[in-house]
Amino acid sequence: MRYMLVRTIVRISRIAVLCGFVEPALAHHPVQAKFDDSRQLELEGQITAIDWSSPHAHIYINVPQDGGTPVNWAIELADPTELEWSGWQPDTLAPGATIRVSGYEARNGSHQIWAEKVLGPDNTEMFMVPDDLIQQKLANRPSGPTPRWPDGQPRLGPAPGQTGYWTAPGKNSLVEDGVNVAFDKHGMLENINDSSKVAPFQDWAHDLYALRQLNDGKDDPLFLYCIPPGGPRQFQVPYGVQFVEERNRDRIFVLMSGGNGNWRLVYTDGREDVTQVSGNDDNPLFYGRSSALWEGDSLVVNTTGFNEGFWFSNGGLPHTRLLELTEKFNRTDLNTLRYEVTVNDPGAYTRPWTSSWDLQWMPGEELPESYCQDNRQ
Repeated sequence: MRYMLVRTIVRISRIAVLCGFVEPALAHHPVQAKFDDSRQLELEGQITAIDWSSPHAHIYINVPQDGGTPVNWAIELADPTELEWSGWQPDTLAPGATIRVSGYEARNGSHQIWAEKVLGPDNTEMFMVPDDLIQQKLANRPSGPTPRWPDGQPRLGPAPGQTGYWTAPGKNSLVEDGVNVAFDKHGMLENINDSSKVAPFQDWAHDLYALRQLNDGKDDPLFLYCIPPGGPRQFQVPYGVQFVEERNRDRIFVLMSGGNGNWRLVYTDGREDVTQVSGNDDNPLFYGRSSALWEGDSLVVNTTGFNEGFWFSNGGLPHTRLLELTEKFNRTDLNTLRYEVTVNDPGAYTRPWTSSWDLQWMPGEELPESYCQDNRQ
């Protein structure tokens, strides 16, 4: 009821929301942008098809109707990567099997439901993903010192003959260091009244951030249009990043799993001009243009030239084309990468500000494949 009240206030008076005169909202996340958690539903039916595709797997079932033709419902599940990590496969159940599902109805009234629980033919709970799944996978890693190149410089990627990537970010959204506010795993505030604390906003930027939060991130271009997760958001994606260091060419590729296989190029030759090779320096980019130098054991990266067509953090913090990022990467041991970013955007914030967190090394695995495609809707 409180959640519905907040949404009603947004519709009636945006001014009241932006001034902070709103009751605290319940924790919410992008699933609630599509599904209504106040409209719970239970269904039972036979499986007609299974779509094991990113970003969300679906099970289709025929639900009988009194005196009528069965209605085919789409049961939305987690990403196939998470499901497979949890032990589920597309052939765990076959078409024809009967399942029972409880969850949330789609807001648009279509025959779709977000599955909170799936019970198989023998009433066994199926296709669920533990909240601590990543931590379970990281639990038994070997420890050790920072891997280094022969000249002593830290390796940001795997050693020769090994595999691995960085995941499990310590923050799920940008928030200024020293500020204590709670987010869910998608960067949505648990209390909307904390919105003004997150960063030193200009008024318009705070208004837009609060509106995006209260709309449950439904306008997020990453989910709507598969727009790349530029800026610090690439280090908040659930399936991680990898560094490919081409020292002979003075550059580093930052590869992303959760961004449709996107990659970002960082030059390490100290160049001040980081325009594209083609010289198209007036074309702003989703990942900007990055130049870096090593300062001791820290890689310091300066990036400018961003466009405004993406959210540069989970949760929808605004930015302008004036955005400049200074990032520091420090691999403090085998399993820990310290990430620090200073945001300088005089178009959206009143002063530069810094946020930092750790990422964890997932050894022995390649980056998972996770794609944004048609079934996101």
